[in-house]
Amino acid sequence: MKALVLAAGGGKRLTEHCNGYPKCMLRMLGKPLVQHSLENAVRAQVSEIVLVVGYRAEEIVNSFGNRFQDTPIRYVFQPDPQGLVHAIECARSAIGDSDFMLFLADEILKNPRHREMIETFHAENTFAICGVVDEPDIREIRKTYAVIQDEASHRIYRLVEKPRKPPNHTRGTGNCIFRSDIFDLMEWTPINPLRGEKELPDLIQCAIDDGHLVKSFDIGSGYININTPDDIQKAEQAYGTTLEWSAQTIEH
Repeated sequence: MKALVLAAGGGKRLTEHCNGYPKCMLRMLGKPLVQHSLENAVRAQVSEIVLVVGYRAEEIVNSFGNRFQDTPIRYVFQPDPQGLVHAIECARSAIGDSDFMLFLADEILKNPRHREMIETFHAENTFAICGVVDEPDIREIRKTYAVIQDEASHRIYRLVEKPRKPPNHTRGTGNCIFRSDIFDLMEWTPINPLRGEKELPDLIQCAIDDGHLVKSFDIGSGYININTPDDIQKAEQAYGTTLEWSAQTIEH
């Protein structure tokens, strides 16, 4: 099992906070945002971390080098960011025929359960697992995706990207596990007419529509995806800290 961490974005909606640096290098709880995902990957005991970089990639490469806590890092450059699916596709040769766990570099989870998700992925012979959280504020689900599933088996039947009216309190995150065969479905993934790029939920929906077993997994007790100043405020309130950019040395 490899980890695929997507960290190519520049954070256009957070310009005043990023000061020209990659969004994933904003510090929260004493470390860059991306480091939270790297630590989760290491705790999940992945064999390698594939890190997709783009905007000011040198800041990330110089900070983390080629290993993180004894786990090797391989860098993949996304020259022209066109969304998450494009970023995943850029990493195809680096992933090879390995199953992989996806992370976004701007996510923070409370009490993450990645190792247990991997165990479930193998035990139930799934094609993909989507990490979800119970979201008290249903409006927050509009920022990611909604999940329609069988509540007993957790088999997913439908994912809805940024729903206007979320059907329940289950919020999808970027923490997912895939078989390597997911790459074969990328050419069939539709382009979102509003954003002009392929969306992660639509890629997973292709697998569902093809009859593959896709399930949800309770990945943690809380979740924040940092995309806007409002998200920063929510993160600061939830964690009692201040989010800022700093050139402090990264702790490996």
